[in-house]
Amino acid sequence: MKIGVDGGGTKTELILVDDDGAVIARHLAPGCNPSVAGPAVALAALDDAFDALFEAPGAQPAASDLPVTHTLLCMAGAPGFWREAAGMLTASGTFGQVTALDDSRPVLALATGGQPGLVLHGGTGSFVAAQAPDGSFHYAGGTGWRFGDPGSGYDLGRRTISRALLELQGWLLPSRLGTLLRDHTGLTEAAAITRYFYQHAEPNRQIAGLAPGLLRLAAEGDPAAHQIVTESCTELLKLAESVTTKLFAGWHLDELRAGVSGPILCHPAAQKALATRSSLTLRPVVDAPIEGVRRLLLGLHT
Repeated sequence: MKIGVDGGGTKTELILVDDDGAVIARHLAPGCNPSVAGPAVALAALDDAFDALFEAPGAQPAASDLPVTHTLLCMAGAPGFWREAAGMLTASGTFGQVTALDDSRPVLALATGGQPGLVLHGGTGSFVAAQAPDGSFHYAGGTGWRFGDPGSGYDLGRRTISRALLELQGWLLPSRLGTLLRDHTGLTEAAAITRYFYQHAEPNRQIAGLAPGLLRLAAEGDPAAHQIVTESCTELLKLAESVTTKLFAGWHLDELRAGVSGPILCHPAAQKALATRSSLTLRPVVDAPIEGVRRLLLGLHT
């Protein structure tokens, strides 16, 4: 058997598969990004998730009778930390040979089918990942929620708050963003809302939580919301075009495999903003990242 893990800041998804790649059991657990939760909490969360996977419906009796030969960790945050964790898990003897990759690799596999190309991902965070013509893998952006991550839920929320606070202060014309922010926080005054986010125990999640409402407003034609979505997604697109220029010089862009993944960039409002500005043909990735993990597992051999 093999174990696949897609670990992020919001959730951790695990699968147990047989040697043919068929999924025997699944488990969904809380996030385990060490950059968000801290290293100790991240390891404890992963350990609990493994235990729950072996107890999940379908795992027994296979989990008792068959050895795990490989475990693939596709994780957000601190690649060095996860490589060390993979070494410790391998040494334990329970999880077979453990390999740690960053969380971009599954969605890249889904977007390009293992061929040269790239993917733009926008969820709570964002990144651009690419496989060059020589087979090498590259990662751009993904610097974390504290530093913006354009095209991410956090960046959309941050931009929304910035604009809405100025509206509530009376310096910009009112829009539906002010109402969105007041409804999200349950507060009405700009100063109180500012304190709410600065003092919250999990400000990144609270800020990113504004993204669904913003995307809804943009899809309904709200000009202020549309402008924020366009500016944020365009910034990530510029990064992707820089990656394309460097890695795929001389390629015809309409022949390059390129995709977008995640709930932000696959939303119709973001799709519309990207379609009018991109020289790439960006195809939405419809499968969940854990399916990309499963496909990568199929390539691991004893």
